[in-house]
Amino acid sequence: MKIMPLFRVTIKQSKNTNGVRVEKGMSVEVVTSSFSNPLTTNGGQAVADAFYRIYGIDAKKAGILSTVYCDVQQIG
Repeated sequence: MKIMPLFRVTIKQSKNTNGVRVEKGMSVEVVTSSFSNPLTTNGGQAVADAFYRIYGIDAKKAGILSTVYCDVQQIG
């Protein structure tokens, strides 16, 4: 059985870009097949998918898929 790490990605600061509003404290949990930062793996697609699934926002359009705007913690 392969271990799948779990990450929590949390917005560090509120931002309104390209008509997409994100608030400080919004967070998602992402399971990945890699122990690498999910923001830098596959263009952050897993994180973008999670923000869309939970909040209905386009994280790529908002430009938040970087460590400038997101705090990443491995929690599992």
